[in-house]
Amino acid sequence: MFKKFMLTVSSMMIASMLLVGIASAHVTVYPKEATQGSYEVFTVRVPSEKDSPTMKVEVKFPIDSVAVSRFEPKAGWKYDIAKDAAGKITGVTWTATSDGLGATEFGDFSMQGKVADNATQIIWKAYQTYKDGSVVEWVGANGSDKPASVTTVKAKAAAGATTDSHGNVTAGTASAGDSSESNTSLYLSIAAVVLGALALIVSLVRKRK
Repeated sequence: MFKKFMLTVSSMMIASMLLVGIASAHVTVYPKEATQGSYEVFTVRVPSEKDSPTMKVEVKFPIDSVAVSRFEPKAGWKYDIAKDAAGKITGVTWTATSDGLGATEFGDFSMQGKVADNATQIIWKAYQTYKDGSVVEWVGANGSDKPASVTTVKAKAAAGATTDSHGNVTAGTASAGDSSESNTSLYLSIAAVVLGALALIVSLVRKRK
C-alpha cells in the first residue's frame, strides 16, 4: 500500500515538473518587475517550441505604460521599428537573416525604454513566426495557453528621491522611518547619559557614608 502511494506521489511530481517546463517555454520579457519613471533594459526571451525554426518575432508596446527608444543589435537578425502618426515607437519586429532559432534553441533580444510615471503594469504582446508559416500569438491573459508577458510596475521612489538616466535611485530627504530611527537613537543616548550621571551620584553618596 505504501509503495503504491509513493508511486502515485512520484508520478504527480513528475507530471507537475513537466507542466512547469511547458508553462515556462513562453515568450517572456525581463525584468518581471520595474519602477515607475525608471529607465530599464528589457530583454525579450524567445524559446523555439517546434521543429521548424523561429524566423520572426514581433513585440507590440503599450505606449501608455512604456516608451521604448533603443534596440541592441543582434548577430543574424535585423529589426524594423513601427511608429504611430505622432512618431512614437509602438513596436519592433526582429527577422532572422540566417537560420533563425532551432528547436532546441532560444534567443534574447534587448531594448531600452522608460517606464511611465503612472504605469502599474506593462503588457507585452508578442507574435512568433516559424519557418513553416505558422504564427503563435502570445497575447492571452495570465493563466491562458499563450499568455502575454507582463512586467509589474512598483510605485516610484518617495518624494525627494531622484532617478538618473540609468534607472538608479538616489536618496533625497529622509523618510519618516529614517527620522524616527534617528530620534530613537538620540533618546537612547540621552537616557544613557542620564543613567550614567545617576550612577555616579549614587556612587559618590555611598562613599561619603
